[in-house]
Amino acid sequence: MKLKCLRNLVCLTAASLFSAFSVAQSLGNLAQYPPSPIKLTISTGDDGSPIIEPQMIRLQSGNYYRLTINCPDVRDDLTGWRFEMPQLLRNAHLRLVTIGDIEVHLQGLSFNAIECDEIGAAQVSFVPIKPGDYGFYVGNVPLAVGRPMGEAGIQTAGQFVLGKFIVE
Repeated sequence: MKLKCLRNLVCLTAASLFSAFSVAQSLGNLAQYPPSPIKLTISTGDDGSPIIEPQMIRLQSGNYYRLTINCPDVRDDLTGWRFEMPQLLRNAHLRLVTIGDIEVHLQGLSFNAIECDEIGAAQVSFVPIKPGDYGFYVGNVPLAVGRPMGEAGIQTAGQFVLGKFIVE
């Protein structure tokens, strides 16, 4: 009787462990080099509003990406653009932020926004983890619309446009 109970306990434990490992499987190396490049350009329309190209970006969960945010026509601090993608960042593994030649290597940290207040580009390297639709925002820097510097969220008093990341 004891042998049968012990055998059942071993089988039950093995089945539980197998089940746990099969559910918790990773999609592989979450920073498989090289990352797939994605380009996003934020420019200024004739009416002074932001234009983003592309407005929708498709990604695959578990793949490593490097998003280059290019701001080719910014004139000064108050006419620059603020880029925010908080929903995607909450559902991704952020690896690296590069602005100019400065690299910030991250491990589980995040940021609120990238402000384009000079002509140039920034790069964000990440792995989207959870499938879903995640909006992003490009609009006036808060100071340009009378809000405190660094304030997060859509500046509805100014000009803005929304885009979307679709993670499959």
